[in-house]
Amino acid sequence: MNDEHAEEHHILSVATYLSVFGALMVLTFVTWAVAFVNLSWMNNFVMLGIAVFKGFLVITLFMHLKYNAKILWVVAAGSFVWLTIMLSLTLSDVLSRNWETMRPESWL
Repeated sequence: MNDEHAEEHHILSVATYLSVFGALMVLTFVTWAVAFVNLSWMNNFVMLGIAVFKGFLVITLFMHLKYNAKILWVVAAGSFVWLTIMLSLTLSDVLSRNWETMRPESWL
């Protein structure tokens, strides 16, 4: 293998891994604490925002996306766009149903 074609592998320090792990644990505790606070309809959005940030930390640092080719950022973003489309279609189906008339007799 030629030196000019060798890929550079970025190696993170143990301190970086431990700090990211600590941040993930703190954010997990914050998610748990938010579950006990009544924020009305905002509870789910706050917890989802925390989960997205935790996922961003895992993808960028633990999976080394931060140091890889930019095309992988496009692939990762595309997967989140696809996930958003699928969740939107599912949610639109669930929200458009009339649950009172669809209830089977066994549920009563």
